[in-house]
Amino acid sequence: MVRDNDCVFCRIISGELDSATVYDDESTVAFMNLRQSNEGHVLVVPRNHVEQIYDLDEDTASALASTVCKVARAIRQVYKPDGLSIWQSNGPAAFQEVPHVHWHVFPRYTDDGLLVVYPRDLAGRARREYSLQSLKDISGPLQDALKVNEG
Repeated sequence: MVRDNDCVFCRIISGELDSATVYDDESTVAFMNLRQSNEGHVLVVPRNHVEQIYDLDEDTASALASTVCKVARAIRQVYKPDGLSIWQSNGPAAFQEVPHVHWHVFPRYTDDGLLVVYPRDLAGRARREYSLQSLKDISGPLQDALKVNEG
């Protein structure tokens, strides 16, 4: 097991720190977030210490996706939210607070005012719409990078 002794999530996974764990298997652990803006906010983490999504291997990424889906279905059953947000952040610019890759699985309710993905106005900047051709133009380098990374 890869562990970082300074990582709060590694300390939770090892049992050094207590948590309200809702699910665990050989690859993942899911536990309640300490900050419950909406009741039922769960974090899903890999057992191995991996700082960001870029460093995940395929097996761990698959295991995380499976656990996120299981937790999402349980949240829907228990809390009966109007919707669900799932998010994952990498690095300071994305406000990643704990350097251990994790997914937030967050029940949502109409007009709860939380986590607005496309704010109407962000610091005076209006949301920019792209034409289909512009999207095709900017997708080319991503397509190339994906082809290189496959082989």
